[in-house]
Amino acid sequence: MTVFVSGANGFIAQHIVKLLLEQNYKVIGSARTQDKCETLIRQFDNNRNLSMVVVPDLSKVDAFDSVFKQYGKNITVVLHTASPFRFNVTDVEKELLIPACNGTLGILESIKKYAADKVERVVITSSFGSILDPSKMADKSFVFDETMWNPFTWESCQNDPVIGYCASKKFAEQKAWEFLEENKDSVKFKLVTVNPVHVFGPHVFDSDIRDTMNCSTEVANQFLKNGPNFEVNPNTRNQFIDVRDVAEAHMYAFQKENTSGKRLVLCCGDFNQQDIVNVINADFPSMKGKIPVGKPENAIFGKHTGAIVDCSKTKEILGYEFIDFKKTIDDTVEQLLKVRGQL
Repeated sequence: MTVFVSGANGFIAQHIVKLLLEQNYKVIGSARTQDKCETLIRQFDNNRNLSMVVVPDLSKVDAFDSVFKQYGKNITVVLHTASPFRFNVTDVEKELLIPACNGTLGILESIKKYAADKVERVVITSSFGSILDPSKMADKSFVFDETMWNPFTWESCQNDPVIGYCASKKFAEQKAWEFLEENKDSVKFKLVTVNPVHVFGPHVFDSDIRDTMNCSTEVANQFLKNGPNFEVNPNTRNQFIDVRDVAEAHMYAFQKENTSGKRLVLCCGDFNQQDIVNVINADFPSMKGKIPVGKPENAIFGKHTGAIVDCSKTKEILGYEFIDFKKTIDDTVEQLLKVRGQL
């Protein structure tokens, strides 16, 4: 079976590709440049089951046409992970909304044109951001679940890149569900979305470790490099899920029939910066005195401090236990320190 993975060089996508290759799937991946394609192939030791293609611009609706025109008759599963994820943008519409929507709609249109009778399952990497209503987060009585959508409109998100990102995930996902409803007689694939909260965890390759990391890893990395007086802000409540669980959910999304038509919300609890620092201080004695201590009692993991993210239906569908916060932070920090020769 051949699986197409868009944005195959991304943080989550690399873990997905790793699982696919371990399970002997043939993988066609895309990245934005030839250099990124060649790097990923080298990182996976020139695995004969991995090939890469360049898709330079997601904002073009026909961005994936050439891929499916050439390979569509061989592709059974599409995992669409590619979407802009950055907050240093100056034009939310141009840099976030349009690429996310066109990338998603474009890949579905390409399937319809060139692989309508071949692709059986499409899995889209969405986000809890498509569900999130920030105004409800402090309300301990409020419960988020897979039936909800964030309240942002195209107009209301233009001045805030974080809100813009959440809006882009909502609009792109909604376009996917609408496309399937409008084209259910023209395509055979079933659709699943994966909606993770903040994604933590180690990278597949040590060679991707840098002084400044991607948004997810930098949340922990900042405490390793800024000294013991660096501020620990307890008012940073967020939710987490391990990247390896997110990758596994993508596998289950096309391997199991009971995922069809579902939004898989992935969350393993709340945390704040103090929780991260507590784990590092407890589990990495060599870092004591080199990283901040903060106020350990301000940690929130395992406490009910605000709205709940209910992923009970997803857990029932997937049937596996999520990796806990301690292991996620331990594995992330261990990789960072090992690469830097600090272990």
